[in-house]
Amino acid sequence: MRDMTFGQYFPGNSFLHKLDPRMKLVLTLLFIVLVFLPQNWWGVLLTVVFLATVVALSRLPVKMLFKSVRPVLFLVLFTALLNVLYVHEGTPLWRWGFLHVTTGGLNNAAFIAVRIVCLILGSSLLTYTTTPTALTDGIERLLAPLKLVKVNPHELAMMMTIALRFIPTLMEETDKIMAAQKARGADMESGGLLRRVKALVPILIPLFVSSFRRAYDLAMAMECRCYQGGQGRTRMKQLRTTRLDWVALSAYLLVLAGLIVLNILL
Repeated sequence: MRDMTFGQYFPGNSFLHKLDPRMKLVLTLLFIVLVFLPQNWWGVLLTVVFLATVVALSRLPVKMLFKSVRPVLFLVLFTALLNVLYVHEGTPLWRWGFLHVTTGGLNNAAFIAVRIVCLILGSSLLTYTTTPTALTDGIERLLAPLKLVKVNPHELAMMMTIALRFIPTLMEETDKIMAAQKARGADMESGGLLRRVKALVPILIPLFVSSFRRAYDLAMAMECRCYQGGQGRTRMKQLRTTRLDWVALSAYLLVLAGLIVLNILL
């Protein structure tokens, strides 16, 4: 639970912090496409070098960044294991019944594992370097065309930002409830699967009650401050693209062009 860092903001004055939130949202979506574009290890290496450069420019603690990978490490290892056992391309290395381990399976497993780690690290940079307010404004501006179909982009942006903001809060609340239940003698680690599932009930019920209470308090606070949505609302900070934003987009396009060339030549 303490390793859940998704949704947190890390204050700073780096190159990445200064980018327009709209550009960071667009670049994050484009980076997700970039991660799945390489078809060989040279392309993956270029993607990793590009991500490492962005991380260095963000000036974020590397230890904190890799904390975002730890909660999904099981998923990464499980996906890699499936590829090792069920991809039968290349030279056979080991066989037992219907299970096969080949050089192609190992290569494919490492390929996918690196992709998933890069995807998580690249996506985490968005919330680490963007305040919730700026993120809300950026999402609202990008969703502005939805007004043509009578969809309120401000409400969508507000819901998404509040959800992101409360992920760390709910994780912290869950950690506190688990510690309190263990102090009362609750055993959550021994026994079979059914017993462990039953042991989660004293955690889930207080967590749901606390979540609804927080939602009610937040709604009451917004109502007391006369919050009426985005209609006629002004902003203290106006979003403007600068030279840094176009430099970042140009760097992405150069990497994209490099990946396309590597896929064609190799």
